[in-house]
Amino acid sequence: MAGAEGAAGRQSELEPVVSLVDVLEEDEELENEACAVLGGSDSEKCSYSQGSVKRQALYACSTCTPEGEEPAGICLACSYECHGSHKLFELYTKRNFRCDCGNSKFKNLECKLLPDKAKVNSGNKYNDNFFGLYCICKRPYPDPEDEIPDEMIQCVVCEDWFHGRHLGAIPPESGDFQEMVCQACMKRCSFLWAYAAQLAVTKISTEDDGLVRNIDGIGDQEVIKPENGEHQDSTLKEDVPEQGKDDVREVKVEQNSEPCAGSSSESDLQVMCETVFKNESLNAESKSGCKLQELKAKQLIKKDTATYWPLNWRSKLCTCQDCMKMYGDLDVLFLTDEYDTVLAYENKGKIAQATDRSDPLMDTLSSMNRVQQVELICEYNDLKTELKDYLKRFADEGTVVKREDIQQFFEEFQSKKRRRVDGMQYYCS
Repeated sequence: MAGAEGAAGRQSELEPVVSLVDVLEEDEELENEACAVLGGSDSEKCSYSQGSVKRQALYACSTCTPEGEEPAGICLACSYECHGSHKLFELYTKRNFRCDCGNSKFKNLECKLLPDKAKVNSGNKYNDNFFGLYCICKRPYPDPEDEIPDEMIQCVVCEDWFHGRHLGAIPPESGDFQEMVCQACMKRCSFLWAYAAQLAVTKISTEDDGLVRNIDGIGDQEVIKPENGEHQDSTLKEDVPEQGKDDVREVKVEQNSEPCAGSSSESDLQVMCETVFKNESLNAESKSGCKLQELKAKQLIKKDTATYWPLNWRSKLCTCQDCMKMYGDLDVLFLTDEYDTVLAYENKGKIAQATDRSDPLMDTLSSMNRVQQVELICEYNDLKTELKDYLKRFADEGTVVKREDIQQFFEEFQSKKRRRVDGMQYYCS
């Protein structure tokens, strides 16, 4: 018997101790997260009539559209009303999406909220997330076969989710970043590298030879090929000794000219540099007002990694005519929209929930007469005082409040209340 008690004692020592405050704080955190994700979406009306919603909570139904079928996304209200008993994948939020529920992608289901829908939503974008697969590893989340604890982070451009260890650059330990752009999106939107050197949370090193593309025979030089939509000729970046290592210039190269070879003489390179330096002021004048060109004139280094960005970094992006055209060509105009961010959506949900959230006590009081209100307030104050004193004993002794302790408190409280009521004397006049 003693051995059993000793084993039970050792087991209780191994079990994590959770205080009532911890439970309440965790519940409040979960409630706030739910409000942030769901509060900005309507839980009763299908969002289809709103067209392509700027940002909303979305789900994919593997019961109706399993892997191998066409991907489809449904709004919050339809997830409740039309797919309540189905297996759903939570997609968090996605931008510019119109609810698919009941359209041609669903073979045997009609939307209960809005059955009259177009067959397809041509503006919607889909990826493997709609089949419950994420990251470059194309694995589910949570993954029962993955024993490595790892946080999933959403790319602000493609909106896929990635394991932190698969991003090529470890997420900042402090978590002091607001948004992330994955490797593939940084490669497609290469203009972001010019901003990354100035704005990214993790500063971009200019000496990481393992990640910078070099050209044989030219040392620390890099040929940067223009991406779709970039209004700039191909450039050759080199270190100029006279200016110091940190002052990196860009040498303009005509697209039809032959690439530099390792046998290029120093005089040829000097002529090219002098030409660039003479034209640099003219270029600055012609490009005045373009923040991107000013940044590219300083340094432009590309790596095969994700980047992490601070709050409000998008407001630093250039919005000149050329840059806006480039954003349109790359289909990233949303980067200039301050209301596109997940943070803006979450804040909208929190505000809506705070407005709708009511106090049950105040609702009850409003339906009572004056005498009943006074009695209820007195009872409430008695309960609050006694519960506070009761819990203080546990805090002073450093012991954990258990379920049976709470049950005992309310049983004793009800017993005291009955004794007070039974002991009252009533007089009739």
